[in-house]
Amino acid sequence: MTWRLWPRGLRPRLLVAFVLVTLLGAAAAAWSSAGSASTALVTVTQEGLTDTLSDQISAITPQLTYPPDQAALDRLRAAVGPDTAVTYRDLRSAKGAATGLVTDALRAAVRTENRLVVQRITADHRPWLLIGTPVTITALNGERTPSGIEVYAVRDLTGVQRQIDDLTRSAVGTAALALPLAVLLAVLAAGSVLRPVRRLRDTARRLAAGDLDARSPPRGADELADLTVTINQMAESVQSSMATQERLRADARRFAADASHELRTPLSTLTAVVEVLGTMTDGMEADARESADLAITEIHRMVRLVEDLLEVSRFDAGTVRLVAEEVDLAAAVWNCLRARGWTEQVDLVVQQEIWLRLDRRRLDVIVANLVGNALRHGDPPVRVHVSADRDQVWIVVTDHGPGLAETALPQVFDRFYKHDAARTRTPGSGLGLAIALENARLHGGDLTAGNAPGAGARFVLRLPRTLEDGCGESG
Repeated sequence: MTWRLWPRGLRPRLLVAFVLVTLLGAAAAAWSSAGSASTALVTVTQEGLTDTLSDQISAITPQLTYPPDQAALDRLRAAVGPDTAVTYRDLRSAKGAATGLVTDALRAAVRTENRLVVQRITADHRPWLLIGTPVTITALNGERTPSGIEVYAVRDLTGVQRQIDDLTRSAVGTAALALPLAVLLAVLAAGSVLRPVRRLRDTARRLAAGDLDARSPPRGADELADLTVTINQMAESVQSSMATQERLRADARRFAADASHELRTPLSTLTAVVEVLGTMTDGMEADARESADLAITEIHRMVRLVEDLLEVSRFDAGTVRLVAEEVDLAAAVWNCLRARGWTEQVDLVVQQEIWLRLDRRRLDVIVANLVGNALRHGDPPVRVHVSADRDQVWIVVTDHGPGLAETALPQVFDRFYKHDAARTRTPGSGLGLAIALENARLHGGDLTAGNAPGAGARFVLRLPRTLEDGCGESG
């Protein structure tokens, strides 16, 4: 199990950070004060004990005889107090804790340095101060010479340690008392930081929901105020861009509508002229008939190209809407093939009866483009396979031609794309597959291209069993 030791929200993180900083500061200050007081207490105690020992020795040394005997050492030890040891060469007088606590290191330091030396030790879980000093003899001329006598005193520091422990507990208590104040300061500081952040969040949510007039008034002169100004500038830029795009989209819709209206009559006239011209070619001379047939072909191609261009412009303008109805999918595909005389050239395989809500005319456009493309550029047999499961419907168109080149696959649905540059004069405009893809996506589906194993090109139309939210639909 992974434990998250650091909170995830910004507010909890700020609260924890402020509390920790305040507590650490209070603890450091209290601990530093306690440490300084403890050091001062130990120093004062140590200086007091050493001064007292020096005074006691100074008071008794004039009464001693030199060289001292055992009785003199005993008098000196008794004058200094309990827990004391006095040595002179092989003579020794000791009592109390001094009999076992005086260390060899202390003795060596006293003899080597010939001065008062102190050492702090812990024995039996108690702190002790060890004081060692040589006794000197002062001559009449004031000259001081070592007497060879050494005094070692052991003093218990338990009381001092108790005072130090009280100071430590006081420091901990002081740091604990700072906790409520730290929490209060953290709440106030976090609120002052998060309040403008929350305003920015609300503004961002309104912008994301489509309210491009949302703004946050900048307050102060800190980084958050700079961020607020930047977000407001971004919102202004987005609003301006959206207004420009909406204006361009409206212009495109108006162009598509005007072009469709203006071209409808000329296209109808051209179609009628082609039909009349087609009935008159049999009585023409060979050259005239060839010219008439070429004109008929080019007019048909121009009419289809204009219709495709108008359809593409409607997709770009966002004016295309579905006219959805319940459709027998197999019957709709069969009617598409029969209307174009392809029933003898195409094998239709349907696994089951499939009813689907879609735009019948746009399905006809998709199937006609896919099958027409297979018949023009592939080889027979051309197969249309219709299948479905609970969520999806597939229409797969496969031919047995050379298939699609690897370099053509990424561009096959591009507008005006023709893989064979020599086919620029073929009836196709290069827009059919692009329009088929747009119609598939309009239904919430998709159209993909590839090659079938052991066959030629393979196009797969995928449609959802139900129209997705957001798909345009109009009755």
